[in-house]
Amino acid sequence: MRIQLGFYVDAERCVQCHACEVACKGANDVEFGVKWRRVIHAWVGEYPRVTDRNLTVSCHHCAEPACVEVCPVGAITKRKKDGIVLVDRDVCIGCRACLSACIYKAPQFGRDRTMQKCTFCVERIDAGEEPACVATCPGEALHFGPLGELKLQNRGGARVVHQLTGQGAPSLLIATAPGAPAADVFLDPILNRKPAPVPAPAAMSPV
Repeated sequence: MRIQLGFYVDAERCVQCHACEVACKGANDVEFGVKWRRVIHAWVGEYPRVTDRNLTVSCHHCAEPACVEVCPVGAITKRKKDGIVLVDRDVCIGCRACLSACIYKAPQFGRDRTMQKCTFCVERIDAGEEPACVATCPGEALHFGPLGELKLQNRGGARVVHQLTGQGAPSLLIATAPGAPAADVFLDPILNRKPAPVPAPAAMSPV
């Protein structure tokens, strides 16, 4: 594989406007009730120290995608030139083995009962254009490109860039302000697990 394309989300700039979801649906003619991209709202911590984060997620085009491994008919493949994971819906038999294998809930199913998901707007990529979600984001919270280059986008030290860790080595980078909760807290609402506690603030020096 020459490069691995991935997404970069600046969690400090996402305002949960859902423009990326709308752009994705429009560009790919995604049917009602099916979401190739979705915005999640993550609550972090326990009362009284609670904070929240917004994050836009889709298929993570993992380096080692579990969906590819379990597909019994080879309908899911990973492009060698850029790492984009694609599904051939004409080959898919709708067995949903991919849905069981993917902990990120990326595989979607609609009226025809075959798997569908984010394609990274592959036609736009091949034409030298940005994915529709990236091109539409009004807060410039969503970016794409080779992972190696995206990791350098720390806005002059104003961001800490984390690569999401977990099953399949997802190709997703999350940027947070220094001192913000670690990137993996965004998995909490996806995996339905209890949010991690937020550290207590440091004691203030007397004036």
